[in-house]
Amino acid sequence: MNFDIPEPIKVYSQFFHPIVMWLLLATAIYALYLGIKIQQTRTAEGELRKELVKGKYNIKHHQIGSALLAFMVISTVGAMAVTYINNGKLFFGPHLLVGLSMTAIIATSASLTPFMQKGHNWARYSHIALNAGLLGLFGWQAVTGMQIVQKIISKM
Repeated sequence: MNFDIPEPIKVYSQFFHPIVMWLLLATAIYALYLGIKIQQTRTAEGELRKELVKGKYNIKHHQIGSALLAFMVISTVGAMAVTYINNGKLFFGPHLLVGLSMTAIIATSASLTPFMQKGHNWARYSHIALNAGLLGLFGWQAVTGMQIVQKIISKM
């Protein structure tokens, strides 16, 4: 299939996904921080608890998590589209498979929200475990993604 996309757009579009994903990695780390603050709020007592509640960490965590989910899905699909447009195929390998797995993990983690809001600890612990795994995979993806960027740059 031949796409009539100007060459500069085809070339530079390859860098949108890595930039967005690095921003999302930083956002995921911030979401972790907010999650820790929620846990501290949940277990705190007295004046400390009152002070932590003012931080509205639960609302911020939910908002950041929602944005993270949306942008991860969009960036994953976008990266696959750009790869296909530029190469006429997807490169089936660990980076693609882990990226798709991460998308499934974050969707599953977000789907636990209604259960956590109803106080189900199994959902909270599952959410934490899924997101810990997600952060680990995110770090690995950052390394392998930069290797892919280096290959793209070396072909320019």
